[in-house]
Amino acid sequence: MDSTVTPRTPATPVFCTIVPPHLISRLAEHHGHVVPTLEHDDRQRTRRREITLEGRTPGEPGEAADKPRRTIYDAEHREDLPGKKVHAEGDEPSADASVNRAHAGLGATFELFLKIYGRRSIDGAGLPLDATVHYGEKYDNAFWDGERMVFGDGDGQLFNDFTIATDVIGHELTHGVTQYTANLDYLGQSGALNESISDVFGSLIKQYSLGQSAEEADWLIGKDLLGPDIDSGQALRSMKAPGTAYDDDVLGKDPQPATMKDFVTTEDDNGGVHINSGIPNHAFYLAATALGGNAWERAGQVWYDVLTGGELAKDAQFADFAALTIAAARARFGDGAEHEALVKAWSQVGVTGKEADGTAAE
Repeated sequence: MDSTVTPRTPATPVFCTIVPPHLISRLAEHHGHVVPTLEHDDRQRTRRREITLEGRTPGEPGEAADKPRRTIYDAEHREDLPGKKVHAEGDEPSADASVNRAHAGLGATFELFLKIYGRRSIDGAGLPLDATVHYGEKYDNAFWDGERMVFGDGDGQLFNDFTIATDVIGHELTHGVTQYTANLDYLGQSGALNESISDVFGSLIKQYSLGQSAEEADWLIGKDLLGPDIDSGQALRSMKAPGTAYDDDVLGKDPQPATMKDFVTTEDDNGGVHINSGIPNHAFYLAATALGGNAWERAGQVWYDVLTGGELAKDAQFADFAALTIAAARARFGDGAEHEALVKAWSQVGVTGKEADGTAAE
């Protein structure tokens, strides 16, 4: 597949948070009132539906687009974006650890997409990468708003500073890549694919930055984000074993299914986009670990080919995506181990093959 297909523009940005609505609701119950995070996220989702991405300045063609242009802002615990500019590309490290972690995470994301897939920033044309730290007061989330990454500090009890997780930064910026390419509808199965693709590349960015093979990776999203008041939890999601990331009195039980047998039908969370994403997440994990080695080289390449290849419909269902990945594996690698791993992985999660229950095609 040709990964240089012209992006579908203008893209419609979607307000995408790393902590899903069902967990934010649990936080509200824990605090005994509607937490600011919940009110804010509802406002932001409404705002993002009303505007489109226009007027962003792409990078210069050629050599300049091969290097990141990162700018970090400080919201100073307010909710005004972008905040005060505190760090630019080429500046010395800051005395603020959150600024340095955000800068490094943006760079790690840029590096994977450039060095492995030849993509110059999230738009493919060197788009500057902006981020805001210290957003809000003890804000328990991080999000991509269509223009920038925004990080809360966490409350220090339930959640830690959101800049600490490289995969979270990669996850949110990958929403930008999806915005500029397939622009998947943020609803139902297409929305769950949108979330899953961000988890996939967020995990790959972490693995690449740590030099980990598929076997060495933990396949957790947001490890170390959960604060000291969470007694039984290791991350926000597990790609290896969806449904096992946490089981806690505060957060409840991780609701993610690993297969179509446990597909969740709900009107919440835009039709369960953060919940049912566990199914394609697990398919990727199964394929990547079956192939072994560096997950970004073969399984990741197939996912990137499909995301950027121009054939993925905005309203694609799991079965549509599965068929495209199987075809992409054959197109790039032939009828070898890659194709076989994809066929088996999607069958194992019940999206294709004899284990499928038909839900994916509806």
